[in-house]
Amino acid sequence: MAVPKRKHSNSRTGKRRSHDAKKPPHIAYCEKCSAAVTPHTVCPNCGYYMGRKVTEVEA
Repeated sequence: MAVPKRKHSNSRTGKRRSHDAKKPPHIAYCEKCSAAVTPHTVCPNCGYYMGRKVTEVEA
């Protein structure tokens, strides 16, 4: 079984973990109603996705 010969420094560990932090969600805007939505989801305001009516929205 392979065993590390030396301990990894705290700096090296921190550099590896620097990309693991939480990032804010990306926001896109609906082409029809300009509501803020997450990418690749149906707009909850108007029911459109990629310029097509996908769902009916209750008023």
